[in-house]
Amino acid sequence: MNRRHVLSSLCGASASMLAFHLVPSSAWAASFSNTDAISALRAALSKGADVAVSQLGAADGFLGNDKVRIGLPDMLEKASPILRTMGRGKQLDELISAMNHAAEQSVALARPLLADAIKSMSIQDAQNILQGGDNAVTQYFATKTRAPLTRRFQPVVNQVVDKLAVTRSYNELAGKASAFGVVKGSAMTVQDHVTAKALDALYFVIGEEERRIRRDPVGTGSAILKKVFGAL
Repeated sequence: MNRRHVLSSLCGASASMLAFHLVPSSAWAASFSNTDAISALRAALSKGADVAVSQLGAADGFLGNDKVRIGLPDMLEKASPILRTMGRGKQLDELISAMNHAAEQSVALARPLLADAIKSMSIQDAQNILQGGDNAVTQYFATKTRAPLTRRFQPVVNQVVDKLAVTRSYNELAGKASAFGVVKGSAMTVQDHVTAKALDALYFVIGEEERRIRRDPVGTGSAILKKVFGAL
C-alpha cells in the first residue's frame, strides 16, 4: 500500500469518526442519522433567519414591536424629560422614529450573511447546536455574523439618522462627556447605538423562533425538524 493510499484512508476514517460523534450516544441517537441531523439544523437555521429578517424588515418591524423597539441612547434618555420640557420633544420623537426605520431598512442586508453562515456550518458547529440549549442557534449566528453585519448595517443607519440635527448634537455632547470622564469608557454614537440594537433584535427574534421549534417541532410542519428535534 503506497503512502498516498494510506493518507487517503486515514483522512476518510477521521471524517467518518467526526460524523459519528455529531450525534451523541444516547437513547435518542438511533432515531435519526447524521445526515438527518445536519438537514434539520440547516432547516432550523434557515427558518429562524427568514422569520427574523421578514418580521423586522417589514413596515414598522421595530417601531411596532415593544420587544425590539429602539429607544434613545442611555445618556439622551436620562436627559429627555428636561429636553421635553424645553420644547425638544418633537426632535426626540423624530430621532426615535428615524432610528427604528434605519434598523428596519438595514436588516435585509443580513440575509446573505446568515445564508453563508448556514452553508459554512462545520461538524463541530452542528454538534454544539444539537447539544446546546434553547439559544444555541442564536449563539451560532451571533458568533459568525455580528462583526460583519455591524460593518454592513452602519452605512444604512448613517444615511437615515445623520440628517437629523439632534443626532449631531448628541454625538458631540457624548464625545465631550466621554472625554471629560462624565461617562465610563467611550460613549456610543447614535449610529453605534442603532446598529447594536438592530443586531440584538435580529438575534432575539431568531432565538424566539429557535425556542418555538424546540418546543413544538411538530407544529413547524417540517418532517425533518419533527424527526430530529422531536427526539431531543
